[in-house]
Amino acid sequence: MIFTVLTLFPGIFDSPLRESITKKAVEKGLISFNIANIREYADDAHKTCDDAPYGGGPGMVMKIEPIYRAMAHLEKTMGRPRYILLSPQGRIFDEETAIRYSHIKHLCLVCGRYEGLDERVLDLVDEEVSIGDYVLSGGEIPALVLIDAITRCIPGVLGNEQSSVDESFSRGLLEYPQYTRPDVFMDMEVPPVLLSGNHEEIRKWRRKEALKKTIFKRPDLMNRFTPTDEDRKMIREIMEEMPG
Repeated sequence: MIFTVLTLFPGIFDSPLRESITKKAVEKGLISFNIANIREYADDAHKTCDDAPYGGGPGMVMKIEPIYRAMAHLEKTMGRPRYILLSPQGRIFDEETAIRYSHIKHLCLVCGRYEGLDERVLDLVDEEVSIGDYVLSGGEIPALVLIDAITRCIPGVLGNEQSSVDESFSRGLLEYPQYTRPDVFMDMEVPPVLLSGNHEEIRKWRRKEALKKTIFKRPDLMNRFTPTDEDRKMIREIMEEMPG
């Protein structure tokens, strides 16, 4: 899979993409990166990529021409990718979207800056995506979020494929609690069932704990979750165990 990023600040991507999961995925030949500096496609001596907004107002707006030229060059040299604009007005990015994007051969993430982009850029992209309802300085950090989440969904990237299945949101629930050595730390003990060696009881405990976490910490996720008969029984038990 190819990730192209159109940005005014390519240096932001230098370190994160050379570490951890993304580094391993590159080494395995599963993903590659093409970080393109939008300034290289400006047509004046000062490499101007922004201008004052029509109608007045604070700040500067990214110009459409350099972005268009960057896209045209990309399509000429690598074919047309699927263009994703990182935008606060976009659809909220989630695990389902990450999985969908992981099946696309070439994604181009377009990063805005300043007060935003010329509205006509929206006619050049396929989708707008947001990572949350808060203000950031630009689209670079959201682009890194997408790259990390999507990469984890690509088969062969994670050492243990079950990891991506068990993690939070992959099955609609938060992940069950995790523990490692020592068994006891400052009177805090690991749940005995995890030391029992009984795999079926461990499975049931993990499922119930995942349900419990989701109910109490992210009840909104339960609205999209389809429980099994076993889940319904566990949910009843959780409700009965609640104090008061």
